Amino acid sequence: MIENQKNIPKDQWRYGLRSSAATGCGWIATYNALAMMGYRVEPEKLIRYYESQLPGIHGNLGTSLWAPAVYFRHWGFSVRMTARRQSFDQLVKESDAAILFYRWRKKWKIGAHFVAVNHGETGFYGYNTYANSYGADVYGESLSGFLEKKGYFGAVLIGIGDRRKK
Repeated sequence: MIENQKNIPKDQWRYGLRSSAATGCGWIATYNALAMMGYRVEPEKLIRYYESQLPGIHGNLGTSLWAPAVYFRHWGFSVRMTARRQSFDQLVKESDAAILFYRWRKKWKIGAHFVAVNHGETGFYGYNTYANSYGADVYGESLSGFLEKKGYFGAVLIGIGDRRKK
């Protein structure tokens, strides 16, 4: 698992003209979701795939909202997406892996982020959530509660079913 994209050296795994430390959360969430299901993939292959999805942009602005869903469908995984926060918890529980997208605001700065999420015995967990993450980040008993507490908005959840279970 990649738990903190800020720890990726600036010259390793470039995403477009920028470093993955700056804009790599989309491919990193995909990498982590695959790892949750027991798949291994080279980061370079994910980066090439995502850079080719938006010609001219090539990852310089990050990853598009729909890109992880397209990736997983392309490779035969089942995918369900929702923007209904009240459905998030159940979808994660029903999925083999999930990716949460949300927008954030700090004063005049606004941004977006992708994280891989799952549910365990004591609640929900995210991977690569914060600039100081060093493991699974505890989100608590509800994804909606976590998003509300942090003030994150515009959230979309992608539930992924392992293609080996079809």
